Amino acid sequence: MTQNTHMGVIGLGPMGVGLTFNFADNGYTTVVFDPWTDARTTFADKFIDEIDDRVVLVENLESFVESLPTPRCILLMVKAGDPVDALLEALYPMLSKGDLVCDGGNAHPRDTDRRGLDAEKRGFGFFGLGISGGEEGARHGPSMMAGGTVDFFDTVAPALNAISAKHNGSPCCSHFGPGGTGHFVKMVHNGIEYAIMQLIGEAYLLMRDAAGMSYGQMADVFDKWNNGALSSYLFGITAGILRTPDDLGDGVLIDKILDQAREKGTGQWTVRLALEFGIPVPTIAEAVSARHLSRYGDDRAKAETLLPKPNVQSNVDRGSFVDELEQALCAAVMVSYAQGLHLITAAKPDGNGWVAKPELAGRTWQAGCVIRAEFLEKIIAAYVNEPELPNLLMAKELTEDWATSMPGLRGTLCFAIQYGIPVPALSSALAYYDGFGNSRLWSSLIQAQRDCFGAHTYERKDKPGIFHTEWLK
Repeated sequence: MTQNTHMGVIGLGPMGVGLTFNFADNGYTTVVFDPWTDARTTFADKFIDEIDDRVVLVENLESFVESLPTPRCILLMVKAGDPVDALLEALYPMLSKGDLVCDGGNAHPRDTDRRGLDAEKRGFGFFGLGISGGEEGARHGPSMMAGGTVDFFDTVAPALNAISAKHNGSPCCSHFGPGGTGHFVKMVHNGIEYAIMQLIGEAYLLMRDAAGMSYGQMADVFDKWNNGALSSYLFGITAGILRTPDDLGDGVLIDKILDQAREKGTGQWTVRLALEFGIPVPTIAEAVSARHLSRYGDDRAKAETLLPKPNVQSNVDRGSFVDELEQALCAAVMVSYAQGLHLITAAKPDGNGWVAKPELAGRTWQAGCVIRAEFLEKIIAAYVNEPELPNLLMAKELTEDWATSMPGLRGTLCFAIQYGIPVPALSSALAYYDGFGNSRLWSSLIQAQRDCFGAHTYERKDKPGIFHTEWLK
């Protein structure tokens, strides 16, 4: 198929706008449309000096379709869920056989599976494309995770590779598998993102409330960490955030932001599918729960006056405290990657799911995305050397890292408990590590209890078969 020099983009939010000009900068005539009149007007007014023959803004869906030569390549950048289905129903009657539609939003992978099958029946190409990097990434190079029929991806791959982030010259854009696999990998990426953000938040809370550090001092620490083993996008922006002045008042802006975190749902999807597939992702789950807890702001304010607190004298050696906290974060961040990668690689019990290559995920996340980090080099090496690695915790490449970092995680948790600082993500990371590395846990007792009260049976270590015991004779 001849390479298409035109791209269509529907949706003029920050991501859609960034991708539009990114395509245009890379030689593609980009036709754009948004169902909302205000969005089109804002785009025309705000970017009047940048719109030229590279970018064609149209006023209705019919003109949008007519302005694209066949076979058309259309990227949807609209809100996930029902709006996508409604747009597809309006769009399909206007398309020609062989046209290709790509959903670049944060779609649930099962929705992408369903839409792909529907498009195939109609004679159109469809695939899901997870895009990470935010507004800046969209404009200058995002990380992209595609799923669906590989032939469809190959059709538009030159355009996607052109606009993607590059790591050592290689595009951070990959095809992961059929159906919703690309959106599945992006969903898990977001779950890991939730976990790392929560870990950073807990480190911030420990430094602020237990060590009594100022915003400037904390920013200096994050800068130091970002120049070491924790070098990553999220640690880098945190230092800048802590220094940003309040443009509407005095002091730093972070001190004025309401202590309630929002979400768009991808973290919940990650946890729900992990539960469905029987894959433990406790650090991601705790990060989602922590956001939910944060919303009870009024209740937390009242409870703060009612609940007794530890009576300890603050006498923190900041130097050793920060060093130990750095090691704690190194361990917990790596555990977060381990949980997410386990989820995307583990075979699903009923085959109703998606499996992706962890090495490919690591390479795709090396630039442009929110969870890009130096850690990914070791992760990639681990899966290159052992492609069937069951869990990242077991990688030989990380043995020394665990030995170095785990004492810091244990010490930090002891400190947090002593001072009454909630650290759910850090705590869950240690529990996951210790649980995965223990061949004899609590499960035999739980199975005995289940058999005792419900005759649910059990298996033995020394004999094959299924057993039941009359326990309380």
